[in-house]
Amino acid sequence: MPNIKSAKKRVLVTETKNARNRSALAEVKTSVRKLNAAIENGEKANAQEIFRETSKLLDQAVSAGRMHLNTAANKKSGFAKRINAMA
Repeated sequence: MPNIKSAKKRVLVTETKNARNRSALAEVKTSVRKLNAAIENGEKANAQEIFRETSKLLDQAVSAGRMHLNTAANKKSGFAKRINAMA
């Protein structure tokens, strides 16, 4: 446990940011799971709607520095391919 005042503050700030980042990434993962389920069930219209929401969440995660740009782009590209391949 830190003894210096600024070090104590850094611990608190780090915990707060860590919780915020985990929550945001959990929201992204949940959205990805919903999208995967919609694609597997063959619900194209539903999948397209969820894809828009998921893309927005991925872009927000990138802009906040929670996820790498290429990771998000790779996920979005893969989902777009899978949705477009649906009959």
